[in-house]
Parts: sequence; C-alpha cells; structure tokens
Amino acid sequence: MTVAEKLGQLQQLAWTGDTGPGGGQNHLVESAARAGTLGSVLNLYGAGHTNALQRVAVEETRLGIPLLFGFDVIHGCLTTFPIPLGQAASFDPAVAERDGEVAAREARSLGMHWTFAPMMDVSRDPRWGRIAESNGEDPYLTAAFAAAKVRGHQGTDPAELALPHRVAACAKHLAAYGGAEGGRDYNTVDVSEQRLRNVYLPPFKAAVDAGVATVMAAFNTVSGVPAHAYAHLLTEILKEEWGFEGTVVSDWNGVAELVSHGFAEDAADAARAALSAGVDMEMVSPHLADHGEELLASGAIATERLDDAVARILRLKLRLGLFERPYTDERAELTAPTPESRQAAREVASRSLVLLKNEGPVLPLSPSAGSIAVVGPFADSDDLHGTWAGPGASRFPATTVLEGLRAAAPEARIAHAAEGEAALAAVRDADVAVVVVGEPSAISGEASSRSDIRLPSGQPELIHAVAATGKPFAVVLLNGRPLDVSDWIDAAPAVVVAWHPGIEGGRAIADVLFGAVNPGGKLPATFPRSVGQVPLTYAHENTGRPAPPDSAPDAFVSRYLDLPTGPLFPFGHGLSYTTFETGAPVLDVDTVSTADLHAGAAVHVTVRVTNTGTRAGDEVVQLYLHDRAASIVQPVRRLRGFQRVTLAPGESTELRFTLGAEDFGFWTNDSRGEFRLEPGRVDVYAGSSVVASGRVSVALTR
Repeated sequence: MTVAEKLGQLQQLAWTGDTGPGGGQNHLVESAARAGTLGSVLNLYGAGHTNALQRVAVEETRLGIPLLFGFDVIHGCLTTFPIPLGQAASFDPAVAERDGEVAAREARSLGMHWTFAPMMDVSRDPRWGRIAESNGEDPYLTAAFAAAKVRGHQGTDPAELALPHRVAACAKHLAAYGGAEGGRDYNTVDVSEQRLRNVYLPPFKAAVDAGVATVMAAFNTVSGVPAHAYAHLLTEILKEEWGFEGTVVSDWNGVAELVSHGFAEDAADAARAALSAGVDMEMVSPHLADHGEELLASGAIATERLDDAVARILRLKLRLGLFERPYTDERAELTAPTPESRQAAREVASRSLVLLKNEGPVLPLSPSAGSIAVVGPFADSDDLHGTWAGPGASRFPATTVLEGLRAAAPEARIAHAAEGEAALAAVRDADVAVVVVGEPSAISGEASSRSDIRLPSGQPELIHAVAATGKPFAVVLLNGRPLDVSDWIDAAPAVVVAWHPGIEGGRAIADVLFGAVNPGGKLPATFPRSVGQVPLTYAHENTGRPAPPDSAPDAFVSRYLDLPTGPLFPFGHGLSYTTFETGAPVLDVDTVSTADLHAGAAVHVTVRVTNTGTRAGDEVVQLYLHDRAASIVQPVRRLRGFQRVTLAPGESTELRFTLGAEDFGFWTNDSRGEFRLEPGRVDVYAGSSVVASGRVSVALTR
C-alpha cells in the first residue's frame, strides 16, 4: 500500500445526513472512493446505494479494498425500540440484546456494516440531553446493558460478525462524557483517576470483554486533555492494559476540534496528536488524509503507528466478511418493521415502564370502564420515538397512547381532547382520566441540554386543573431524562414513567394501564426534588458532616436550607400492581480473606423474595455494598447485583448472587492502574431500591 492508500483507510466521510456541524460530503466521498483513498462512509444506507459505491471501491481501484458503511443505529433501525435510558429501567439486559439483534438484522439488510452503539456514558446529571442515550447513573447497571447490546449486535462468537444479520458495535464515548460540567453538552470533565476507573470505565471494560469491535473517543476533555488526544485512555488503558485489538474511531469532527479546544495549533498538529494518542479512523474531518504524508516525512508520526491503525481497520473489514462478500443482497433488504419486530418492541417497552406512584389505587384501569378521558399534549402524538431514532422513525409513526387505549378497550367510551377547556370538559364527563404529558424528543438527546428540567409550560397547570375536577386520573410521562416533577407530583394520584417508548409505545402503555402487563420497571437514574440538587446520585461519598436524608436538626451538616437532602424518587424505585417482601441477605461465610478473593474466591449471597399480593408480577431484587472504611472514601452504596423475577401470588423464590474481588475492591488514583482489596467490614444490602433496609456484613481479612 502507498502512504496515500494507507491514510485513505483512516478516513471516514459523511454522506448527506449530518450529525454535527458542516455539510454533507457526497462529492468528496465519490472522488475518494474512486481514488482508493477512503476507508468508510457514514450515513449512507439502502442496499442499492451502498452497493453502487462499494462497486467503485472494489472494482475501480488498484487494491479493491471494500468500504465500511456506518450509521447511528442507537435503539432500532426500521423498528424503533425505547430509548436506552428506558431500556435500562427494565433492569433486564436481555431487552438490550433483543433490541440489538433486531436492529442488526435490519441494518445489515440495508447495507450497513457498523453501528455507533451502545452509548455507555454513565450520567448523573439530567440536564445533559444525552442521558437519554445512556443507561443512567450506575456503572454496574450500564456495564450489564453495554455487554448485552454488544452481544445483540455482534453475537457471542467472533466469527458471527461476518453473518448477514450482524453488525459491528461501537462502545462510546471514551470517556467520562456523561460528566460534562453543568450538564452542558461537549463541556469539560475534570475527573480523578480513581473516579475515572471506578465510575466511567467499567462499562467500556465490559464491552471490551464482550468482544466489541470498535470504540469511539469522546468530545470532552478529561482532566485537561481532549479524549481524542489522550493516550492514557486510548492506548495505555484501552489497547495495552485491556488488550483491545479493535478499531478506535473519532467522533464527528473530533480530530478537528482539537484546535478549538486549544490543544492543537492547527489541522496538521491535530492529526498528529490524535493518531499518536490512539485514534485509528478519523470521522468527517480530513486532517490525517491531508497532512499525514508530511507528518510521516518529518517524523511527527511513526510509520509503525500508521500501519497499526491501518491493520486494525482492515482486520475489522476482514471480520465482517467484506473481502469475500462486499455487496449486500438487495433481494433480502428489509423495507419495514415485521410483525415479530413490532412485538419485540412492544414487549421491551412494556418491561421498561416504571410505576412511580399509585394512590387509591387508580391503576390498573378496567378495559370495560364506562368512559375514559385521554387528554394532554401527547395523548394523540406520535412523538414517542425519542432522540437518535433510526431511519424507520420518519417512515413508520409510533402508535399513540390514544390509539393504544382504544385498541385495548374497544368497549369503553374514550374521549380525547389535547388541552384547554375541551380537555377539562372531557375529564368531567368521564369516569377516569389519563393525562399524557412529557417533553418532545427534540429537547432531549445530543445538543439538547436543559437548565430547567421541569415539564414545559402549561403541562403542570393541566395536571392541577384535572386534579381540581375531583375525578380519578393517572399521568403518563413521556420523557428522555429524569425530570423535576415536584411542582405537580402531589396532585397526581398515579404516575407511569413511560420514557420515549418507541414505535409500539402506545400499545405498551395501554398494556400497563389496563393491567395486561404488571409494571416491573425501576428507575435507572435518580429523580431530583429540584434541578438545584443535580448532579445527584445515590452512590455519593459521605462528607465529614453527613445530613440525614429527610431532616437536619443540626445546622452545620451538608444540606440545603430550602430543600430536603434526599431525592424525590430514588434510584431503583418502581412499584407494581402487587406487593413483594424481600428478606435480608444471607451469606455463606461471614469472613473472607483478600488473598482468597484475589485468587478467585467468592462470597455467595441468598435473598428470598415473596409475592405477598394478589396478582402475578415482577420484582427486581437489588444488591448493594458499602465499604465502611477504606483508603479512598467509598460511596454510601454501590449496586453489585440485580435480578428481575416473575412470581405468582403467594409464590416465593430464593435468588443467589456471587460477590468476588471485583465487587469488594476499588481502583486507586495510581495512573498505572492499581486495583485494591483492603481488610475491613463491608455491609451487604438487599431490597427493591437503593433504600433497601435488609442488611448483613462480611469481614474482609488479610
């Protein structure tokens, strides 16, 4: 290969669709493909379209190296599933795997080889719009979903990647993007080594262990260094410490933005910094292609590093089977969601819904109820797909809540009015009401940070007006982030958090409202009392003057003067139409040595859970740890296990958890990567949310 051909493999250009500043690069794509100086194309899909460009690369160039076609398939391609934050609320990683399988089959049939998912940025600030793409605030939960999504896209055997129903996954964004200061997208992140390794990196390690093919660098700086130029992250940790053999891709224009950061002097310097740090492929900006030869000639970049990057890209194309089968079978192209994919999306959505409160109880509704008023700005809206929906979202509208309710209860008299006096009149004339509120998809996601995370104006007022009628009602909340609901929550007797639930959202919501599905979802991120509390997480460290959660008689403790300390709804919270009793955890040993843990020993935990109600339902039993004293202050609780189980009325079961070195230990601030197990006492909690009260302790000895 010539130097120009090598540098060309490092270049990804975008077709018409944009995911960042700048215009489409169609003319550049075609000319670079014909010159044999293009490695990948972003945002082009459709088997006929990708095949046409692929023929240029394969049949009209000297080397005939196939192109790699990438696309952002975040939570569905033709069939839109719930946003990832909603999927995480299921506390069932199998739903992410199912989403990944359906999306991979659809995407590959459309000529796509590579998707930029899963997004695994741990986020504890709901102001940040991209929390919708995340799995919430917890690294353990996020890691489980990250690995599941990788399996869904790629399969479990490395050889599966070449199959016509698999795509290469991409773990993004390395790293700490979810910690953007002020919740403002693309902003700075100042993070210690121990927090980086204990909070932000575990999901990426889980994805690497699951065999993820590619990793994307983050837009943000990490302790003063842009991630795109941070060799400590991209090379020392990812490639050397973890042994990652795949491809590292920049984010949109991320190499060029090293100049905007004030890290690189110019385009050539940005290209040097990114390649030297470990970026293998440059998305959109052409700085490596434009300046690579001069950088090589001057010794600013090493031939060995360039060859390594090229080899990583060619290996990916080889694993995808593109050298043997560069073209997509146009006869097998999927053009619409199938009944099976719609059913999968519906089931995933129903497992993702969270019953936040249910006084009365108002829910479930009776399908034979005399009359139901369905009101609110989102009652008959198909804006349920959420941010970063795939190409199917614009072609295949979501089922609305009104449509779902009417289909589920054909005998009921269902009246609809969106807002105003007409809505209130419908409520007064009905036996029960459903108020559908939320935030539009457009105000969550990338570049959609919000300083005010309350419902848009007019919606809280509608809820209060409905409450004033005296009629029983339930609120359905369509949201892409945890919201501040404090200005209306006390007025609403029942609330279902539905997130942005995807193409079958209306039917899934109806399934839960009428009790065909008993809700079992749990909050994957804390709901604050006020935006003034955020960033807010259950896994905070104690101060020297900790305040009780709900009161602080002593003035000189860590608290607010005008607000209780704790959240409005904690991590892991979620109700059911039945009731459960979770027993205290039982350990098989009360002492274990750190030496034995290092050697592979484990503590086995048993938790009994019983359905004490009158309906079958799901409970998520959650296991938390707290290290009472350590050389680095530990969070008050850390999630280290969860299981979702279905129980009939009166049924009990024993769930078993295993705790090993990875669960009891922690990373220090040593940049070389020191994982430490220390002697001391560790509390083990079990329950249905982070406020679990069942507790036992284990002693770690030397």
